[in-house]
Amino acid sequence: MRSAFVAATAFFSLALAGQPVLAAEAPYIDDRSDAEAVIRSLYSAISRHEFARAWGYFGDTKPAKDFETFVKGYDGTEKVDVKTGAVSDEGAAGSIYYNVPVAIQATDKKGEAKVFAGCYTLRQVNASIQEPPFQPIFIDKGALKPATVDFEDAVPESCGDGPPPPKKDAALEQAKKAFAATYGDQCDKETPEGKPVGEPATHTLHYKDASAAADEPEREMRLFRFFCSMAAYNESAVYYISDDVSGVRQLQFASPELDIRYENNNSEGKVEAINIIGFQTDDQLVNSDYDDATKTISSMNKWRGVGDASSAGTYLFRNGNFSLVQYDVDASYDGEINPQTVLDYNTPP
Repeated sequence: MRSAFVAATAFFSLALAGQPVLAAEAPYIDDRSDAEAVIRSLYSAISRHEFARAWGYFGDTKPAKDFETFVKGYDGTEKVDVKTGAVSDEGAAGSIYYNVPVAIQATDKKGEAKVFAGCYTLRQVNASIQEPPFQPIFIDKGALKPATVDFEDAVPESCGDGPPPPKKDAALEQAKKAFAATYGDQCDKETPEGKPVGEPATHTLHYKDASAAADEPEREMRLFRFFCSMAAYNESAVYYISDDVSGVRQLQFASPELDIRYENNNSEGKVEAINIIGFQTDDQLVNSDYDDATKTISSMNKWRGVGDASSAGTYLFRNGNFSLVQYDVDASYDGEINPQTVLDYNTPP
């Protein structure tokens, strides 16, 4: 295994003279949450010339006979860009082994680039059977060879002799990570039926920018709806969208601030006026869903269980985002469902 590392290091080395690079120009990534993240962290360290950190991502089998040789292999390298493919895994004797298809583009200090491709195997030892010091997921072995194709197409389809694993839905995985990071401790872990919360509802939307020429192709956007929590009669959800420009981001929904006037200042009395006095944004919608036929997300927040008092918003998808186009309010606690529209950009004049 060591010889494979030495060969790979020799391929990576672009020992050319030049001015020293500023390590801070490359982003700092130090993430052992999964196999792909470790590989990206390795090349982040190499691009930043933080070679001790790069050395530390390997297990007992190192990529060179000693640390000095490892560092010398990158004497002429300015930066290394990396792409990874679909990760496969298998369990064995208290460990999980991950196979990661990898392509790198190593650029020397004269700006010349070379592309290499191959596979890394990483190992994660079951934490429950470890003794101090704890060892997180680490690189067990790997080898890259010069590629005969461009960097964009150089990532191998799979590692080993088996069929390539199914490709991950990268946008979905990013949305799930973002949701877990922000709402993991806030939202319910089970559905109202007592089942574990599953995958988000997903939709694919196609559109053209308002400034797009007639012959320009449509763009694609993904919409993800995550169940968050269920109260007595209201269910909340969180939404994310993803596109090829901005990546994954959470939707925020505009809603009006209302000044509601009741007869005799009694909420059980007749509604005299409903005035909009400002706007706010909400990170969750209540009793909401997306309708592909109308390209809208609608919500309906019941103010009490019988539903005779409520507020409802309609958000229309256009130009790559969702905008509030209608807001209806039923402020009368009279046992009847009789909302009135307080904001309307949805009905032609």
